[in-house]
Amino acid sequence: MSQPSEIDLAGEVALFDPGVTPPKHGFQGDRGASPSARMAPMGLAIAVSREAGARGGTIARLAAEKLAWQVYDQELLEYTAQNPVIRQGLTSDLSPACIDWVAQRLKELQRIYGLGDDADVRNLAEVILYLGAQGQMVFVGRAAGCILPRETTLHVRLVAPLKERIAYMGQWLRLSSEEAAERVRQRDERRAEFVRKHFHRSPTDVHQYDLILNSSLLGEDGCADLIARAAMLRWNQLTEIS
Repeated sequence: MSQPSEIDLAGEVALFDPGVTPPKHGFQGDRGASPSARMAPMGLAIAVSREAGARGGTIARLAAEKLAWQVYDQELLEYTAQNPVIRQGLTSDLSPACIDWVAQRLKELQRIYGLGDDADVRNLAEVILYLGAQGQMVFVGRAAGCILPRETTLHVRLVAPLKERIAYMGQWLRLSSEEAAERVRQRDERRAEFVRKHFHRSPTDVHQYDLILNSSLLGEDGCADLIARAAMLRWNQLTEIS
């Protein structure tokens, strides 16, 4: 992966330290590591939660481009989860140890949240775990932050003032202010209900996130830069521990 260009924040500090080596997509980890170390995912994942209209999908894609990682949004995750052939193919690049790790994580999620009671949610969790086990993935929505382990996941929440989220939604979908406000409300409620129902959490609980970014103040590219930098810092922490 090419080194991202340096960007000066506040006119003083370059965002990306040239002495920091970013993780490369497809890195398989240390094959000589102990069996217990290889049970973990082969790299870091980013789970992006967002308020409706906070431009979370766009920012996630920008961050993925800066890192040269893959991005899976809600629609792609749901499509993959509904296709058994694609789900099966996700295991082809994983070691037996990683496949075992996915199975153990699914059992843990089943014990904590009872995922086996809903086949669609279990399939979704399986897809996110198989992809997360590969490392260098960015997930948008679908409670990926609840499914993936905190130790190897950067959890991000993107927010913005309600008035600006409504304006953005109206411009994007060409809706009136009243229609856009209702669309924002419905999307926020639907996402919150999914997380509450299946994972007994609230998206507004700030303590589950590593970063909470205001896209209205920081802008799309600024948020993406901060996410990319945080991912590289977390990666360095992981490699130091291993």
